[in-house]
Amino acid sequence: MSRPEHLAPPEIFYNDDEARKYTQNSRMINIQLEMAERCMELLMLPEDETCLLLDLGCGSGLSGSVAEESGHIWFGMDISGSMLKVAKEREVEGDLLLGDIGDGVPFQPGTFDGAYSVSTLQWLCNADKSSHKPAKRLYTLFSTLLACLGRNARAVFQFYPENVHQTDLVVSQARKAGFFGGLLVDFPDSTKAKKYFLVLMTGGAMPMPPALGTENSQINYTSKREKMTKGRASKLVKKSREWILEKKERRRRQGKTTREDTKYTGRSRSGRF
Repeated sequence: MSRPEHLAPPEIFYNDDEARKYTQNSRMINIQLEMAERCMELLMLPEDETCLLLDLGCGSGLSGSVAEESGHIWFGMDISGSMLKVAKEREVEGDLLLGDIGDGVPFQPGTFDGAYSVSTLQWLCNADKSSHKPAKRLYTLFSTLLACLGRNARAVFQFYPENVHQTDLVVSQARKAGFFGGLLVDFPDSTKAKKYFLVLMTGGAMPMPPALGTENSQINYTSKREKMTKGRASKLVKKSREWILEKKERRRRQGKTTREDTKYTGRSRSGRF
């Protein structure tokens, strides 16, 4: 099956008929929403705080609806007029801009608290015109994006690279533009569930968030937990401290919000107040 970016430029491929699928095809809608939710997790935005986010390749506004549900305000940019038309028909809350992200993002410095993109970045790895140079267009995107992000903001791109050359190209141009971070792969050993995320950071190098579906996806403070359980029986007593810690660790590996472990975790209550 041919990849969409090999068939036509995005502004032509995403015509009225193709755009309608993003309001009628439940499978496409669910995938889009799932990827957008993962992007929100990887942005690691402050809790209980409304942020202004930039949706690159916003399409029909499906990913923007995830930002809305999380309590944030978003601004969308897309090259397809048909997709933006559908977004307007859906009466999305975000403002919309028709434009090619390969030409850069035209916003004032420090405007956004974060940026995300779902299934868009791979389009820039192809030359649709003789004047298009993928490396140059990627650098233009990343350099202008870095300028319009606030201090310590993040940008997360979920994309479908065709080969290792494309992942190397994307990462190298992002770092050349001044970003820190790198590539994160969820479920790397699965053919169907594997997903690629480019996690970019401003303001200095920070630890990469854990990937899903990997043995080394635990966050940093779990090594102590592993030492505690090493050598113990694999079957833990339900409701015991070890059982609770194991359950919390499993939730962390799944990317779910989980309270930190303390000396009170799993401690039995006396019932007195």
